[in-house]
Amino acid sequence: MNTLLFIFILIVIYLIAAIPTGIVLAKVMGYEDVRKKGSGNIGATNVYRVAGKLAGILTLAGDILKGFLPLLACKTWLAPTSAQLGIACAMAIVGHCYPVYLKFRGGKGIATALGIFLVMSPIAVIGAAIVFGITVATTRFISLGSVLAAMSAPLLVLMLNQPQPIFLATLFIATLIVWRHRSNIKRLMDGSEDRFKA
Repeated sequence: MNTLLFIFILIVIYLIAAIPTGIVLAKVMGYEDVRKKGSGNIGATNVYRVAGKLAGILTLAGDILKGFLPLLACKTWLAPTSAQLGIACAMAIVGHCYPVYLKFRGGKGIATALGIFLVMSPIAVIGAAIVFGITVATTRFISLGSVLAAMSAPLLVLMLNQPQPIFLATLFIATLIVWRHRSNIKRLMDGSEDRFKA
């Protein structure tokens, strides 16, 4: 893939990943801006709490797909190198977390990262999903499950002997997710974090 085409693809991936799924869906379904309620986050968990189960599930699906579909198309049709794919994956998570449409104030990245990891290393997703599921089932903390799943992803990719650019991209994504959850981590430590209620 030549340089100009690659830069264009990166811009497209960023703009797609930057679409604020939760805000769009909540407005379409007749709810107010989810940033003004609950935790103020635009992700599926807060949308679920503010706008209900259906809106939350649709937000989760939308956030996964906006990470998955552009990268799958890139990988399938453009045959990027592992370095190019790693950079494209990093661009997708940056788009979600720092969307130009919302003055660079976006989500925390876990659902979009899931879509990204499904393209980069689908086997690693299984291990990370197990970590997430066990953590949430035992603690009822979505944030803790998200952080631990993100932290496990680079280790799983390393164990699977994926190319170094893919490992580095996974490490970058995991680090960004942990950083975006820093307020949750603080609340977990002081005991004020909300538990998930189905």
